[in-house]
Amino acid sequence: MRLLLFLTPVLLAQVNVPYERILNADAEPGSWLTYSRNYSGQRYSPLDQIHTGNVSKLRVAWMNQANETETVQASPIVADGVMFITKPPNIVEALDAKTGRVLWTYRREIGNDFRGCCGRVNRGVAILGDTVYYGSIDAHLVALNANTGAVRWDVVMADPKVGFSGTGAPLVVKDKVIAGIAGGEFGVRGFIDAYDAKTGKRAWRFYTIPDKGEPGAETWAGESYKTGAATTWVTGVYDPETDTLLWGTGNPGPDWNGDGRKGDNLYSSSLVALDPSTGKLKWHFQYTPHDVNDWDSTQTPILADGVVGGQKRKLVVLANRNGFYYSIDRVSGKFVAGRPFVKQTWASGLDESGRPMRLPNTTPTEAGVLLYPSLGGGSNWYASTFSPQTGLYYVNAKEEGAYYIKGAAEFKAGSFFNGGGQRPNKAEQPWGAVRALDVVTGEMKWEYRLHVPSHAGLMTTAGGLVFGSNGTSFFALDASKGDLLWRFEAGGGIVANPITYKVDGKQYVAISARHVLLVFGVE
Repeated sequence: MRLLLFLTPVLLAQVNVPYERILNADAEPGSWLTYSRNYSGQRYSPLDQIHTGNVSKLRVAWMNQANETETVQASPIVADGVMFITKPPNIVEALDAKTGRVLWTYRREIGNDFRGCCGRVNRGVAILGDTVYYGSIDAHLVALNANTGAVRWDVVMADPKVGFSGTGAPLVVKDKVIAGIAGGEFGVRGFIDAYDAKTGKRAWRFYTIPDKGEPGAETWAGESYKTGAATTWVTGVYDPETDTLLWGTGNPGPDWNGDGRKGDNLYSSSLVALDPSTGKLKWHFQYTPHDVNDWDSTQTPILADGVVGGQKRKLVVLANRNGFYYSIDRVSGKFVAGRPFVKQTWASGLDESGRPMRLPNTTPTEAGVLLYPSLGGGSNWYASTFSPQTGLYYVNAKEEGAYYIKGAAEFKAGSFFNGGGQRPNKAEQPWGAVRALDVVTGEMKWEYRLHVPSHAGLMTTAGGLVFGSNGTSFFALDASKGDLLWRFEAGGGIVANPITYKVDGKQYVAISARHVLLVFGVE
């Protein structure tokens, strides 16, 4: 396996991001230091140089082309004037954040033993000190010198031959690099890992499916836990106030045939709260018990405070793929409130504990059963956002149903283990909307309708803006009212999350469209 490295002679800046900078990310709003800017997952920027009054003047400042076939899904990070971005299938690049000039490029060749489910994609990197951390598509975790791109260490997280892969951006917490794993469609056993940031030695592993004799093992019939998936392929968040890591988990396997895995199947389609020092489970909340619809709950959750019954509560909130919005107490893990945010026909509602009450005749059949939402969900892996300025949670909602089909499921290592699939509902035209929800209750305050569903993330700013995408369009909305203020036709499909940052006193907004990273500034 060859490693190719291209270096330029001199960097414009020497990058160094100690943990204290990440912990206090709001003190430097011009940077974007983690996958979601800071630990909260809010994707809210305090920058306001670009605002409702001048956003219409946004113009392209620079572009960077990826000479690869796969679409870029990465969310860049920006520190000390340098942008770090991943490009599929296995590339990390450092760019001058002001001009787009390439500073260095790292490329890892993929071996012939790689198995992949859903495209050879990657969603970003993490940084600590002068080291950049990258989870490769073939399930390696790699540490790179942030100033040269040279490899500092490279560890194997899991065996790619049986279906394991890396697609999510790692998250640095204290002196550890936290990383999830993909590959649930191959019947692997999911986990979250922590590695020593300096040496690459694994500090702990939390399996998202309990072993025999462990709490939760009784929710898996027979030996089904061994092939139960529940992978963790999108980045989680960290709550410094409670010293808790919060991470979403994927669907159980096989996806659409649950006959061989009777039970709730913990901790699949859940949110798990872990001690970041030890990996020990503090609490969990399962959004979809015994999921037979492939409604992963891997989306990045959001930490927000809200008033419940006259009292301020620390919440973790999420518009889930299963069609329901959830507000959970992030200290105890107890359900606070929830309601549908899209059309859903599989549950009569949520009970007092937040458990969905599944309706009869709503599980996949050989002939196919029509349900809402579709396999893509009411929303998916792409980011939602919360603005402390408005107190609203914003989500790209998808209005679409599908026929869920049950099929045979025989496990064979390294092969797909799905047990069915879905068929589109040709009688309808799917559509989408950016919806603004009350952060505590999920009540909709406004929506901006999209002619087709979006598969890209959102971002809010102190300039009173929501940035989002739809198809090939990148746009900005008024965060208070939902009015369209600006739109740019990128010419390529957008399936990434936007970011914003400031260099030399000027604010920029960045988004990837197909193979091109576009960076905008006000003229």
